Amino acid sequence: MAEIDQKLEEAIPVKYPEQIYEAMRYSVLAKGAKRAPPVMCVAACELFGGSRLAAFPTACALEMVHAASLIHDDLPCMDDDPVRRGQPSNHTIYGVDMAILAGDALFPLGFRHIVTHTPTEIVPEARILRVVTEIARTVGSTGMAAGQFLDLKGGPNSVDFIQEKKFGTMSECSAVCGGLLAGAENDEIERLRRYGRAVGVLYEVVNDVMEAKLKDKEKTENSRKKGKSYVSLYGIEKAMEVVEELRTQAKNELDGFSKYGESVMPLYGFVDYATDRGFDVGDLSQ
Repeated sequence: MAEIDQKLEEAIPVKYPEQIYEAMRYSVLAKGAKRAPPVMCVAACELFGGSRLAAFPTACALEMVHAASLIHDDLPCMDDDPVRRGQPSNHTIYGVDMAILAGDALFPLGFRHIVTHTPTEIVPEARILRVVTEIARTVGSTGMAAGQFLDLKGGPNSVDFIQEKKFGTMSECSAVCGGLLAGAENDEIERLRRYGRAVGVLYEVVNDVMEAKLKDKEKTENSRKKGKSYVSLYGIEKAMEVVEELRTQAKNELDGFSKYGESVMPLYGFVDYATDRGFDVGDLSQ
């Protein structure tokens, strides 16, 4: 994480127009960020014997893309969230106009960073193209954008699609990109895809449970979660059943990598952390 923080600091220097870059840096370099997308990417790359140096540009790009999606999700016209990671949301500090521009700028910066910084003597250009395509698919109209659309406009029966697209695809993409960079086989990529998707949804369902328990404890109405979730639709008990199903699914996928020995353990760590991290208020906005 320290290495990734340093790489991100270098990747987004303040240039003209300064206010856009400051808004970009505010969200990307936020101290409360857990760096799950870039760390998962690096872990997946190293699982197949890939170089950490080969993964860092894509890892940083994933954090840029993740930050951009959070900036836009928090906007008043979307989830209308004034707080992110215990700090004021981007638009609360910089205004809606600058927040939109910061998000708009981070998406292409991520792609450019991959293309210009990935060492082609380590990663063939064909793999780089597959990574760029994977990220574009993730954030596009069939990925995260579709999930956000149905979170705003869909009915209760769309909760599975929302959870998968809005929350599962970023984790899915992170794991897959790491495998692609290292030259994993197609069946291994698909296993990573299923694993990452399960972990992403798992993390969000646990967040929803934590938030519901906090509401119940404090008897207050938290305005953050206006969208659709398993907790709001089925209640905490059913949501916890979903948590266990997702944890089992994710670990079953990782069992298929047993031939790689200890190298797979960091990916197991994401599953356990997502499930067992506890009900700490600071975790609610990650």
